[in-house]
Amino acid sequence: MMPSGMFARPLAAVGFLVLLFTPAFSQDAPKYSNEFLTIGVGARSLGMGYSHVAAVNDVTAGYWNPAGLLGVKGDLEVGAMHSEYFAGIAKYDYIAIARPIDTSSVIGISFIRFGVDDIPNTTELIDNNGNLDYNRITTFSAADNAFLLSYARKLKVPGLRLGANAKVVYRKVGPFAKAWGFGLDAGMQYDRGNWRFAAMARDITGTFNAWSYSLDQRTKDVFQQTGNELPVNGVEVTLPRLVLGVARQFKFGNKVDLLAEANLENTFDGKRNAVIASSTWSGDPRLGIEVGYAHVVFIRAGVNNFQYVTDINDKKSLNFQPNIGIGLKIKSVALDYALTDIGDNSVALYSNVFSLRFDLFKKSGGS
Repeated sequence: MMPSGMFARPLAAVGFLVLLFTPAFSQDAPKYSNEFLTIGVGARSLGMGYSHVAAVNDVTAGYWNPAGLLGVKGDLEVGAMHSEYFAGIAKYDYIAIARPIDTSSVIGISFIRFGVDDIPNTTELIDNNGNLDYNRITTFSAADNAFLLSYARKLKVPGLRLGANAKVVYRKVGPFAKAWGFGLDAGMQYDRGNWRFAAMARDITGTFNAWSYSLDQRTKDVFQQTGNELPVNGVEVTLPRLVLGVARQFKFGNKVDLLAEANLENTFDGKRNAVIASSTWSGDPRLGIEVGYAHVVFIRAGVNNFQYVTDINDKKSLNFQPNIGIGLKIKSVALDYALTDIGDNSVALYSNVFSLRFDLFKKSGGS
């Protein structure tokens, strides 16, 4: 079953905006920018193979698809996640809140931080007399931060919801460099029977990061003596991408539910190492399922990051990233776990991800 014309028109509008703005920046923009915002949030979503723009219906929708915030059930919903990568060297944290304004609209705020702390700064290791002085070693942090302000609203068309994000990005590398960035996302969901269709346009007008550098003369000398280029102030643009999704709910008896979702992430910045790729467009498919029992216990699995890998004999093979997860929901509290690869399948750097979500009600009896 395909979406009706009422859904197709807004979907076409979202896609048109992405295609309209992308060519303006694509020639000079880097292919990978603000990549910390592609890691994902919520162990439920990660366990389902990052396939979650259609089914999302809680506070994490502020990241996946703001239209899904209309599924928030409490007077205030709170979500949080913590994970670590590379044996704890890098830490990824997320916290968000969402609150209904009225029966037709919801507002949300999300914060994401990905950082490496306590990095040794050895640029001052040698004193003015040429001696090594380990007391001159200091430490700094390299951190990427994002603030998302989300708004979602039901439309008069039955089953149609729209949402948008205004986001601020702040990236800082110790005392040496920092950048401020601003961008917009737009999303939609449409229910038709047991089917749900969705579209999420990230960085719809491009997200612009303005970098500035603060290097003293001694640090500049170190850069030049070690053969490194001196960075210059500039603007980095994150190009738009469009994620399309479809999900369906199945019921088996009174207690067993099955949720299945498929996504296709579309990028328009040239050929990527994706299973679907052309000179101007690449598509990254994702699949996820969730089996629930009595709306209390959940088992999840998903696949994503399909890539062709070439071995030492020049033989190509299709590789992909598997993910699994479980969840437990008791009344208004949900605890989720996911075992997910951070993306390098050849090394299998799997991470344990936990997330917590709970609803707060002004009156008793919420669930």
